[in-house]
Amino acid sequence: MSTVALPRPAERVAIVSLFLVFLCGSALGAIAMKYWERPAVTHNVPSARDGMLISVKEWKEQLNLTEEQTRQLTSILDDFSHYYDTLMADLGSRVVLILNEDQKQRYRQLIDRHKK
Repeated sequence: MSTVALPRPAERVAIVSLFLVFLCGSALGAIAMKYWERPAVTHNVPSARDGMLISVKEWKEQLNLTEEQTRQLTSILDDFSHYYDTLMADLGSRVVLILNEDQKQRYRQLIDRHKK
């Protein structure tokens, strides 16, 4: 009867760490891909169907929102927009950390092209 050697604790930590880094990278990549080319128009949010955008005006009309509800919705969307901008800035600064000087220059050009 043969026994299977289990990984030592240090090896288990390394395996779990590698898995978590991969998982976090996948999640960040998915977020970046989904929102990289978001529209410049503020107060449009993705709907549940096919990533279409719905304006605050349309929400107000279709849902018969009161002025107070419209103000609250606008505030929520502003908060989300600030969170998104912070997330994208963090993404950019973290990406730059792993690039060499030539890659950094090309990265900035790539970002500038996509912003237009």
